[in-house]
Amino acid sequence: MSSVAVLTQESFKEHRSGLLPEQKKAAGGPGADEEELPTYKDAFPPLPEKAATTEGTQEPANAWIKIRPLKSSVITQVFHVPLEERKYKDLNQFGEGDQAKVCVDIMQKTGAHLELSLAKDQGLSIMVSGKLEAVMKARKEIVSRLQTQASATVAIPKEHHRFVIGKNGEKLQELELKTATKIQIPRPEDPSNQIKISGTKEGLEKAKHEILLISAEQDKRAVERVNIDKVFHPFITGAYNKLVGEMMQETGARINIPPPSVNKTEIVITGEKEQVALAVTLIKKVYEEKKKNTTTIAVEVKKSQHKYVVGPKGNTLQEILDRTGVSVEIPPSDNGSETVILRGEPDRLGQALTEVYAKANSYTVSSVSAPSWLHRFIIGKKGQNLAKITQQMPKVHIEFTEGEDRITLEGPTKDVQMAQTQIEAIVTDLVSRMDYTEITVDPKFHRHLIGKGGVNINRIKELHKVTVRIPPDNEKSNLIRIEGDPQGVQEAKKELLELASRMENERTKDLIIEHRFHRAIIGQKGEKIKEVRDKFPEVIINFPDPAQKSDIVQLRGPRTEVEKCSKFMQKIVAEMVENSHSVSVPIFKQFHRNIIGKGGSNIKKIREETNTKIDLPAENSNSEMIIITGKKANCEAARSRILAIQKELANISEIDVSIPSKLHNSLIGSKGRLVRSVMEECGGVHIHFPTEGSGIDKVTIRGPVEEVEKAKQQLLALAEEKQTKSFTAELHAKPEYHKFLIGKGGGNIRKVRDSTGARIIFPTSEDKDQELITVVGTEEAVKTAQKELEELIKSLDNVVEDSMNIDPKHHRYFVSRRGQVLRDLADEYGGVMVSFPRTGSQSDKVTLKGAKECVEAAKKRMLEIIDDLDAQVTIECVIPQKFHRSIMGPKGSRIQQITRDHSVQIKFPDREEQQAAPAEAPVQENGETDGDVKEPADPNAPKKCDVILISGRKERCDAAVEALKALVPVTIEVDVPFELHRYIIGQKGSGIRKMMDEFEVNIQVPAPELQSDKIAITGLATHLDRAKEGLLERVKELQAEQEDRALRSFKLTITVDPKYHPKIIGRKGAIITNIRTEHDVNIQFPEKNDENQDQITITGYEQNAIAARDSIQAIVDELEEMISEDITLDSRVHARIIGARGKGIRKIMEEFKVDLRFPQSGAADPNQVTVIGRPELVDEAIDHLLNLEEEYLADVVENEAKAAYMRPSSSSAAAMDERGPSKGFVVREAPWATGSEKAPDMSSSEDFPSFGAPVQAKASPWGPKRF
Repeated sequence: MSSVAVLTQESFKEHRSGLLPEQKKAAGGPGADEEELPTYKDAFPPLPEKAATTEGTQEPANAWIKIRPLKSSVITQVFHVPLEERKYKDLNQFGEGDQAKVCVDIMQKTGAHLELSLAKDQGLSIMVSGKLEAVMKARKEIVSRLQTQASATVAIPKEHHRFVIGKNGEKLQELELKTATKIQIPRPEDPSNQIKISGTKEGLEKAKHEILLISAEQDKRAVERVNIDKVFHPFITGAYNKLVGEMMQETGARINIPPPSVNKTEIVITGEKEQVALAVTLIKKVYEEKKKNTTTIAVEVKKSQHKYVVGPKGNTLQEILDRTGVSVEIPPSDNGSETVILRGEPDRLGQALTEVYAKANSYTVSSVSAPSWLHRFIIGKKGQNLAKITQQMPKVHIEFTEGEDRITLEGPTKDVQMAQTQIEAIVTDLVSRMDYTEITVDPKFHRHLIGKGGVNINRIKELHKVTVRIPPDNEKSNLIRIEGDPQGVQEAKKELLELASRMENERTKDLIIEHRFHRAIIGQKGEKIKEVRDKFPEVIINFPDPAQKSDIVQLRGPRTEVEKCSKFMQKIVAEMVENSHSVSVPIFKQFHRNIIGKGGSNIKKIREETNTKIDLPAENSNSEMIIITGKKANCEAARSRILAIQKELANISEIDVSIPSKLHNSLIGSKGRLVRSVMEECGGVHIHFPTEGSGIDKVTIRGPVEEVEKAKQQLLALAEEKQTKSFTAELHAKPEYHKFLIGKGGGNIRKVRDSTGARIIFPTSEDKDQELITVVGTEEAVKTAQKELEELIKSLDNVVEDSMNIDPKHHRYFVSRRGQVLRDLADEYGGVMVSFPRTGSQSDKVTLKGAKECVEAAKKRMLEIIDDLDAQVTIECVIPQKFHRSIMGPKGSRIQQITRDHSVQIKFPDREEQQAAPAEAPVQENGETDGDVKEPADPNAPKKCDVILISGRKERCDAAVEALKALVPVTIEVDVPFELHRYIIGQKGSGIRKMMDEFEVNIQVPAPELQSDKIAITGLATHLDRAKEGLLERVKELQAEQEDRALRSFKLTITVDPKYHPKIIGRKGAIITNIRTEHDVNIQFPEKNDENQDQITITGYEQNAIAARDSIQAIVDELEEMISEDITLDSRVHARIIGARGKGIRKIMEEFKVDLRFPQSGAADPNQVTVIGRPELVDEAIDHLLNLEEEYLADVVENEAKAAYMRPSSSSAAAMDERGPSKGFVVREAPWATGSEKAPDMSSSEDFPSFGAPVQAKASPWGPKRF
C-alpha cells in the first residue's frame, strides 16, 4: 500500500464539494479507498520537458504548452572595438573626457543604455541594452563616433541603384543599420555608378557584399517592351483581366498593360529572361490571331446612353467581352461623336450588337415637375422620404437641381416609371396642402427676427407649423421665405411683418462714453445699470467687451425710449465727468517721494488746495503714472503743481570732483563759511566733503545741472588758488548794508567778483559776528576787491538826509499794518529810515535818512507807490446782506477770484444784528435792489450792512461791481403737480439734493400741508434756465412713469385646478419663470391659507397679461388631455431604471414627454409605477419600461444565482460541523511519500511562513548563512 500525504488546509472545500454523497462519506471515514484519491502529478502537473513524455503524463504537459511564451522587449548586445580602431586611445581618460561625453549623447539620442569596459588587449567592449530599434540606432552611432572610419567604393550598374535605395529609401536605411555604415549613392543626374561606403572594416565588407547581392539579383532580370495597337489591348487582357493573369501565372513574368484611359500602345514585360521571352511570344500570338480574324462594325448610340453601355467602372464592357469575345470601343466623353465601334470575330458581332443596344436602352431618363420650394419636403427630414423610394428601387438615381422646378430620374425604365408615379403623388399631395410666400425685410433686422439662440423664429415655426428660411448674412438678400400650411403661412407672415415693422420703428444709438466710466455706470454686480434698465425696460443697453477697450455703448429700442435713455445716461456721464475728471501725469519714480513730502505734507497740501484726489502707484509697482481725479480745472491746477515739482527735481544732477583732501578744510572755511558762500551763489547746490581724516579726495556736488557745473568750476578754481597762493582779507560793515552790497539777485557782488576774481563771503544768521565780510583769492584780487568794498561801505556810512512831499491821505497806506511797507523798504534799500509826520498834523513832508544811493532808490520806489494810490478809487456796491454768503462762495473762493481777475480790493461790511422786523417790512423780490434798499428812516439811503466797498482803478472797480452783481441769486417759480413733489425730493432727499448739486441752485419744495404746485428755484441767473429745464424734464419723466405704472397695473385672474399648479410652475420654477420673462408680467399663485386655491393672478400690461393667460391655459389644456396609467414593474429593477442621481428616469421622461412616479419605501404595492402623459406617449413609455424591466430582470436573476454559489448554504455549514475537523486536501504518490523526505507541516511557520512574520533560521553545521 502506498503512503498518503495530508495537507491540513481548511480552505480546500472545492475538492469535497465535488464528491458524490457516497464519496463524501468514504472521505470522511477511516476506511476511505486510497485508489480514489488524485495523484500528485494529476493535481500539480509538471512543466513540459524537451524529451518525449509517456502517455500518462502527456495530457498535463499539454496544459502548460498552451501558455504563450512571453518575449522580453529589451535586448542586450555587446560590441567590441579593437585598440587600433578606437577613435579615443587615451587610456588615462577612460570613463571621462570626450569618449564619455559621446556615450552620454548617444544614450540621450537613442534611449538605449551603454556600459563600457576595457579588454585585456585594450580594446573597447560596449554593452548596449534597450529596445531593438534603440539598440540598432545606438550601434550605428557607436561605430560612427567611437570607431575610426574607413571608406570604400563599389561599382554596380546605374539602373540597379534604385533597388539599393528601395521604396522611400527604406532598403538603404535598413542596410545602413544592419552594417553600421554610411552609404552614399550618386544622384540620378550624376553619370557615376560608384557607390561610396564609409564605416568600420567589418561593416564595409558586409555592406559591399549586400550591395553586390542586390545587383547580381537584378542582373538575372530582363525588361521587354512590345508595341501593340491600342484597340487589341482588350483581347490581350481578356475580360476582367483573366487572360493576362493566366499569362503571368504561366510564364512567371510581370506584364504591365496601360489602362484604357492612357493612350499608350507599349506593353512592358519584366522578369527572368526566359520568362519574359515566353510572355512576349504569347502576347504576339494573341495579337496576330486577333488581327487576322477580327473585323469591325460601327453603330450610332446616343451620347447620353454611352455611360449605360460602359457601365459602372467599365463592368458592362467587360461583361460583353466575356460573353461574346467582342471589344466595344466608346469615344471619349469630351468627344462629341456618337459612333460606337464593335471589334471581334464576325460570327460574334451580332450577339455583341444586340447586347450593346439592350444595355443602351435598359436605362431611361425622365423628369417630374415640382416647384423648387417643395424639393426639401419631397426629400424629407434627413432624406427619409427619398430613402423609402430609393430602397425599393436602388438603381434609380434621383437628382434635384436648385432653382429648377423639376426633378430628374434616371435608371432602369420600369423602376423609373414606378419612382416617377410615387414622386408625382407626393408632389400632388404637397401642392394641395402646402403654400409658400415671400416677404421683404431689411437684412439688418434678420438676426433680431431670429432672436437669441433662435428663440423668436423657433416660436413662430412651432406656433404656426411652418418653416421659415431667412437668408444667411453673406447672401445680402432681403427675401424671407415662409412655407407650410396655407393658414399658418399667412399667420406667420403677419407676425413677421409686425415684428419687422416694430423694429423699423426701433432706433439704435451709439453713445460715446469713455471706457474708464463703464465700470462706474454698471456698478458693483451690475446694480446701477439694472436701475437704468428698470427705468427704461424697452431699451437694450449693450456695453462693449472690457478687453476691446471700446468707448461705444449701444442703445436699442423704441425711438422715444432710446432718446430718453440716452439723455439720462448722458446726464450720468456729465456728472461723472464733472466730478471724476481724471488726468494721468507721468512722473519719474525717483521723484515720487519728493512729491509726497515728509509725512505726506506736500501731497496733502496739493490735495487740499486743489480739492482733488491724487493716487500714486505702489512702491513695488513699475508704473510712473500719478492719477489725479476731480473737476477739470482743479485737476489741471494739481497737475501743474506736480509737474513744477518734477521740473525742479528733474534738473538735478550729481557729479564728483577730485580735490586733494589736504585742501578740504581750507575750502570749507571757518565754520563752513567759504563752501556755504559757493552753495548760495550757485543756486542752492549741495556740496558734500568726505569725513575729515578719511584721505578720500572725492567731493560730491548735487543740484540743478547748470548750477552744479558752475559750482564745480568755482571749487576747482578755489582749490587751484589754495595750492598756489591763497590770500584772505576781512572787513566790517553794518548788517543792514549787506543786502544793499549784495544787490538784487546778487548783482552788485557779482560785478565785484567778476572784475577782481576774488570771492566775497557774507556772514549767515548763525554767525556770531554779523558785520564780518571775508574776501578770499589771490593777493592782488583780494586787495582790489577789498578796496572797492571799502569805498562802497564808506559811501554807505556817509549818511545823508533827504525829504519828499507825500499827500497826507497816502500816509495811512505806508504806516498801516504796523509799518509793514516801511520795513520792506528798509530791508530792500540798505536800512534807509523813512519818517512820516505825526498823525493829526497837516504836514506832507516825509524824511528819508541813510546812504545816498539807498535814499535815492527808496525815494524812487515810494513815488511809484504814490502814483498807484492816486489812480485808485473806492466805489460802493449795494447788495442785500442775505446774499453776501452765497456771493463769497465756499471759503471765499468766488470773491478771491474776482479780486485776482480785476486787481481790486473788496471789503464786505460787518453783519447787522437781527432785530424784530417792523409790522409792514418791504419784501425784496429776486434780489433786485439796484442799490435802492428801503429803510424806514431814509428811503434813499442804503443799509450800512448791505454796502460792499471796492478799491482799485476806476475801470477795474466797475468790472468788479458787474461781476459781484452777477453773483446775486435770483428766485423763480416752476409749476410742478403736487403729487409729483415726493418723487422729486426722492428717498431721504437724494433726488432734490442731486439736482441742487448738478445745477448749483437751491430748490425749495412747499410744505405738504400747503398743497401748492409751485417749486421755487434760487440761484445765479446763468444757472436758473438750466435748472428749470432739468426740473421740467424730471417732471416729464415722472409723468411718463406714472402712465406706465398705470398700464402695468392691469390685473387678470385665471381659474386653474390646484393639481396642475406644480406642472405650471415647473422644475425649480423654470416654466413659470419663462412665462413671466417672456411676457414681462407678474404671476401670483394662491397662498396655502387662501380661500380661492384655484385662482392665479396675472399683473402687467393688458396685452402681456392676456398673452400670459393664454400660455398658462395652453399648458392646462395639454395637462387635461393627459391620462394616468399604473403598471407593475418589479421593484428590484427600479434603481436601475431611475439611474445614478435620477439620470435614467429624467432621460425617459424627456424622451417620451411623460411623468413617472415610483412608489415610496413602505408603499402597499412596491411594484406599482404610475405613468402620466398623453395617451400615445404613455403607451410608448410603458412599452419601453417593460422592455427595460425584462432586460434588467434577467441580470438580477443571474446575479442572484451567482450569489447563491458565492456563499455556502447553512445546511453545508452544518454538515461541516458534524464531520469535525477536515483532513485537508489529500493526494497520492507525493514526492515526500516516495523518498526519505518528510511531509511539510502545515502548522509550521518555518515551512509556511506568513507575510511579515519573522522566521527562525535552521541551525547548520556550517554556521549561520551570510547574505
